[in-house]
Amino acid sequence: MSVATPVTLALVNDYEVVVQGLSKMLEPFDGRVRIVELTASAPSRAPADVALYDTFATDLAFGPDVKAQHLVLYTAHTSREFLTAARANGADGVLSKALVPEQLVGALERIRDGEILMLGGALEAESSGTWPAQDLGLTEREAGILALITQGLRNEEIAHRSYLSINTVKSYIRSAYRKMGVESRSQAILWGVDHGFVKRRSSRSMT
Repeated sequence: MSVATPVTLALVNDYEVVVQGLSKMLEPFDGRVRIVELTASAPSRAPADVALYDTFATDLAFGPDVKAQHLVLYTAHTSREFLTAARANGADGVLSKALVPEQLVGALERIRDGEILMLGGALEAESSGTWPAQDLGLTEREAGILALITQGLRNEEIAHRSYLSINTVKSYIRSAYRKMGVESRSQAILWGVDHGFVKRRSSRSMT
C-alpha cells in the first residue's frame, strides 16, 4: 500500500511565540505534515503546499505574502462576514481553532488535495497553541486585543479588525486589564511591550 505524501506547511503569524506553538502542536503528526518554514512578521518565501496563517492579532481578512499553493486561515473568528471576506481575498480554507489537532491535520490534507474548506466551531474556543502572556492568565481573545492596543489601534479599529462588537471589545479589555493589574491604555501598552507583544521579524526555513 502506498504511503501518502506529507503536506508541506509554512506556519505564518506576526508573533514568534504563536508559530512556535503551532509547530509544537503539530509535532505528533510529522508523518502527515512537514513544516518547511516558520515566519513571523515577514513574507513567507518557502514553496509549500499550504501556508497556515494564524490570525492572532492580525488583519483577519487579508492573507500574508506567501509562495504556498494554498492559503489557509487558522482563526477563532468564523462569522459569515469573516468567511466571505476571507474567500474574497484568496483563502482556500478557514479552519476554526475549535478543531482538535487531528481534525486540523485532516482538513489541511483535504485542502492540499484541492478542496475548499470553511470549518467553524465553538464561538469562544481556545486553540491548543500558544500566545503572548498565556502563562500569565490572558485568554487568546484578551491577548489578541491587547496586541492590537500595543500596536496603537483604537477600540473602533480593533472591533472592525476582530469582527467583534465595540461592547465585546470593551468587555475583553476590562477583563484583560484586571488580570494585568493596569488601569489605563498607556499602562496597558507599557505592559504589552514588557511582555512580548511587540512584533519582531523572523523567517526560518525548516529544510
